Amino acid sequence: MSATENGSATIQNLEAAFAGESMANRKYLFFARRARELGAVDVAEVFENTAEQETAHAFGHLDLLYPKDSLTVERMLELAIEGETHEYSEMYPAFRHTALEEKNHAAVAEMDEQIAESKEHAEMFTAVLEKAAKRFAALAKVEERHANHYQDTLNNFKA
Repeated sequence: MSATENGSATIQNLEAAFAGESMANRKYLFFARRARELGAVDVAEVFENTAEQETAHAFGHLDLLYPKDSLTVERMLELAIEGETHEYSEMYPAFRHTALEEKNHAAVAEMDEQIAESKEHAEMFTAVLEKAAKRFAALAKVEERHANHYQDTLNNFKA
């Protein structure tokens, strides 16, 4: 279940706050890069420091949205797959459609690139999840053999 599935207004507000803080972080890093290009190193540093603070705010929201005790590696991979799949199958295609209607060819090209990259990301996370599941299954078999060996040793000791 994703954080939004419970439908509470507080969860929706936390997600909106997370999105805003995340966007501010990336925007300030973008501004910092441009400020450096323009020779305003002191301004770039202000943007970079503020971007770090925005990240801390975003992480605080994520701590509430996804409590650490609920985040297994498998669950994080599932959430990543879910997000990337949404991006390439719904979000970016809808954005692309709008850009086409508005004849914004640069935006169409950007959306096409994002669709392809989001699909690659989802496939990568899926492969990692499958690999982890196989490793866990193999580890479980090894642990079962060890447990059986210890049980046999204990039985022989008792006999």
